[in-house]
Amino acid sequence: MRHGMHGRKLNRTATHRKAMFANMAHALIKHEQIKTTLPKAKELRPYVEKLITLGKKGGLANRRQAMSVLHDDVIVTKLFDVIAERYKTRQGGYARVLKAGIR
Repeated sequence: MRHGMHGRKLNRTATHRKAMFANMAHALIKHEQIKTTLPKAKELRPYVEKLITLGKKGGLANRRQAMSVLHDDVIVTKLFDVIAERYKTRQGGYARVLKAGIR
């Protein structure tokens, strides 16, 4: 049975996946758009949406939680000041996955 299983392994170890998603989230917040494969993009979406929710809540504890993932104070500041303001009235679904075409 597959109760409680979620997330693709993407043919990587757990530490590699964690680092990859942190780097991809950093790039997505910095550039506001990235090109990647469709499975990686679909797995990254809830990861980034949780960070944006932290930004919307604000506060020092949430800022420190985001800092533990993103490791860059400039990006965390952008997340909390610019991106969180943009989505303050939306109740979720901040990130969209768009297909860029055949590789």
